[in-house]
Amino acid sequence: MANTELESASYDPVVDTRNEVPEVPSAAWGWSGESNKAMRVAAIVVAAFLLFMIIGNHHGKVEDLWLVGFAVALVGLVVRDVIVRRKPR
Repeated sequence: MANTELESASYDPVVDTRNEVPEVPSAAWGWSGESNKAMRVAAIVVAAFLLFMIIGNHHGKVEDLWLVGFAVALVGLVVRDVIVRRKPR
């Protein structure tokens, strides 16, 4: 049976942990985060692959529109990311 007693509220001050090193295996290697350049390259490669998929054995244009739409969306996200990261905060 579950315990029905409530724990008393803690009024200890909140510790700011924004500057601490995350507890991940890569922190010991001196790196912990995202590789923005790799993400951009991967998005461009996926967009190119989507455009290469237009060449196929399908007859309708609906598939082509979806492929082009997703490829344009990926390239748009990469362009937006480049522009946002250039602006100083």
